[in-house]
Amino acid sequence: MLKTLTAVVLVATTVNAVEINLSGSVVSDNQKMLTSRYMGYVKKMAVSEGDIVKKGQLIYEIDSKEIEAAERQVDLAISQARLALQMNRNQYNNVLTNLARHKRLYAKKMVSKYELENLQLAAKNLKDMVKISEEQVNQALAKKEEVLNQYNYLKITAPNEGVIVAKKLNEGEMAIPGMPAVILTDLSKLKIVAELSETQLKYINMHKKVVIEIPSI
Repeated sequence: MLKTLTAVVLVATTVNAVEINLSGSVVSDNQKMLTSRYMGYVKKMAVSEGDIVKKGQLIYEIDSKEIEAAERQVDLAISQARLALQMNRNQYNNVLTNLARHKRLYAKKMVSKYELENLQLAAKNLKDMVKISEEQVNQALAKKEEVLNQYNYLKITAPNEGVIVAKKLNEGEMAIPGMPAVILTDLSKLKIVAELSETQLKYINMHKKVVIEIPSI
């Protein structure tokens, strides 16, 4: 972001002093455009243009309603996955009990091999269902962790010390990922760019001190 400035150059000679008024810009080698990772309304805008901020200082905060809705959905998915897991475990345990009983009966030739094999197949299928249900629970829990991690990105903080040179969003407005909300300039790496006419060049020497006025800072 460029800031308009006025530079006053006083050139002393043996006869008189020449005053040159120039208009230029302050340019930073370390300028950052701060944006949000997630879409949401700006709940709090903590800075204004011209504010000097420290590293880690809150710049703005996004409303958490969308993340809260996602959290409720994933909580429901976790509950459903856990219920399915418990049901499959109960059925699997019941089949194992019946299978053990049928093995004893089969040894006594009181049940057919067909009945025994059907129970063995049912036990195998239910064991697979239990494994699938466990994976679904783990996936839902991982999704919950992912959603909770999104809360960490609702507060946008300054990555370094600097000055707010532009604020493009206000409280209540929609923050969109990739769209700059605030522009931060590092004050420790500033340079001033001004244009000189050919007639003014003869009054300028390297390392000459000038007076700089920046009205907005």
